[in-house]
Amino acid sequence: MDYAKIASQVIELSGGKSNIRSVAHCATRLRLQLRNNDLRNEEAISDLEGVKGVFLTQSQFQIIFGAGLVNLICDEVQKQLGTVQESREEEPEEKGNAVQRFIKMLSDIFVPIIPAIVAGGLLMGLNNLLTSPLIGGQSLIELYPQWQGLAAAINTFANAPFTFLPVLIGFSATKKFGGNPFLGAAMGMIMVHPDLLNAYQIGVAQAPVWNIFGFEIAAIGYQGTVLPVLAVAWILASIEKRLHKVTPTWLDNLTTPLLSILITSFMTFIFVGPILRQAGNLLAAGITWTYNTLGPVGGALFGFVYAPITMTGMHHSFIAIETQLLANSAQTGGSFIFSTASMNNVAQGAAVMAVLLMTKNEKIKSICSASGISALLGITEPAMFGVTLKLKYPFYAAMTGSAVGSAYLAGTRTLAQALGAAGLPGFISMKPDHYLNFAIGLALSMAVSFGLTIVFWKKFGLERQDGNGNGKQPGRKSGVQGTAALGTVEGEGAGIAECAAKAESPSEPERASALFYSPMSGRILPVSQSADEMFASRALGDGMAVDPADGLVCAPCDGTVTMIFPTGHAMGIASDSGFEVLIHAGIDTVKLNGEGFEVFVEQGQHVKKGDRLLRMDLDFIRSKGLNPQTMMIFTEGAVLEVEVFPAANGGADHEAVIVRRK
Repeated sequence: MDYAKIASQVIELSGGKSNIRSVAHCATRLRLQLRNNDLRNEEAISDLEGVKGVFLTQSQFQIIFGAGLVNLICDEVQKQLGTVQESREEEPEEKGNAVQRFIKMLSDIFVPIIPAIVAGGLLMGLNNLLTSPLIGGQSLIELYPQWQGLAAAINTFANAPFTFLPVLIGFSATKKFGGNPFLGAAMGMIMVHPDLLNAYQIGVAQAPVWNIFGFEIAAIGYQGTVLPVLAVAWILASIEKRLHKVTPTWLDNLTTPLLSILITSFMTFIFVGPILRQAGNLLAAGITWTYNTLGPVGGALFGFVYAPITMTGMHHSFIAIETQLLANSAQTGGSFIFSTASMNNVAQGAAVMAVLLMTKNEKIKSICSASGISALLGITEPAMFGVTLKLKYPFYAAMTGSAVGSAYLAGTRTLAQALGAAGLPGFISMKPDHYLNFAIGLALSMAVSFGLTIVFWKKFGLERQDGNGNGKQPGRKSGVQGTAALGTVEGEGAGIAECAAKAESPSEPERASALFYSPMSGRILPVSQSADEMFASRALGDGMAVDPADGLVCAPCDGTVTMIFPTGHAMGIASDSGFEVLIHAGIDTVKLNGEGFEVFVEQGQHVKKGDRLLRMDLDFIRSKGLNPQTMMIFTEGAVLEVEVFPAANGGADHEAVIVRRK
């Protein structure tokens, strides 16, 4: 593989060097901040060698290469770009709601320091192997005393990233907040200085006290804490930026660092640190109590939703919580988040392996062989975006397998003692006496996921969804060509009718294509032009969007209502022609909790084209500051070819979409 060539193509297809603001990578994805996202060519990038998927999230363009390869591509991209400097004046406005921005902030802070935490976690696992009573009630260092020095050294190496965690977070968080990262690191060093009482000794030893003008301040460290140092980094960056603005240039380099550190330090030890230390402890204790109290039920629920959480990126927000759980493992017992992540990862891997066993499509086999192993070893994005989400039912099977394994671990209170690769290698992050239960959990997750995928494959005919079983087109394409213009489509009726006739009366045993009508009156667009970034990225599938003229949503085809979201803003239909359709009324309308929506059908009900499905109150939705734009998505993903016929003012009977199986 020519990494330099791929990197050059990525740069060119992302709009060129001048369009790339910054470049970074995580475990599987190349992450680009582009000045103008409209200049990227997603389809061309998707076809590049090694690319497993692309999508735009918030303001960041992400290209999935997979573990290992992404490092090499990122190095080449950075080499060809040279030093990419971000201009603060050009920084894009943060998009998304407050929760999304908060999660992105945590991700940006913690992703860079994960390698250090993982290294410490794996070393801690190695120390556990040396010091735990594995052999006849004795540990290895008891059997071989000459290894005690090795165990002591490894223990020191393992504890360092957690002991000095505020230094790592201080550097990363201050950089994220726009301050000098080295001042952030210095502030982290102050918080774990040896002259302070070690945080792990609270309640055991007496803390020294600083008596300043009669005011006594407890000199207690912040080893292993997360929330205090995040707040301190924000305060430090805010003070530093304000001082830069008001301090004369000739004094700036001298007084700004001095005053920033001095003011932040006193604020830290007087009130910010003590308050947030207690808040962090309560957060970790509360989560642990909830998990332990609900037992297997809590484990099953968390395991079931872990994969959808990963899709949204919200799993990055767990890093702060998990770090706190591990740092206080004497009280919490360890982290259930890592254990649950392991169940989810192997379940995704097992579902992909089941697809590999069942499919006859050579392209899907190639994707499955690599992404399935990757998921079992801890990296699930290639498996999810490349296989299970596209085929849908394997994703459901993996969610169920994850729930079963997580329920077992919760019932047996199997907790991780360190971070590491969440999957089959996760044993090294567990206590040796938890190995058996962890292995049983893995086996349950994989068995349920693998078995359900095969059941779903046969029951729902997934061999047709994966490309007709042989990787070839199942039927010849219609000669109909859509228009990219937003005017009324004319002169295409005969072609559309021809496709519709083929869909309704196919001469082959499979229905290779089908016609769908607009679910609403209004302006009809390809979903790539949706105002919602997630839908526009086609991460959920291809389809169309409607800027509605009225609030009535009608059935776009004959079919069965398979799902109605509790808030009434979304529903799924299995068309009689064999395609799965999702209709999503409005953008972010889930937050209305059903207000403004009236549903006319029930789950399991068979509907005819044009039947009323639901009505939304457009005035009410707009009064809440939300966009009523409605999407019709074909959720089977890349196995479909979706052709949209735009219209400036289409009616509910507008022939809007032709869908074909590839």
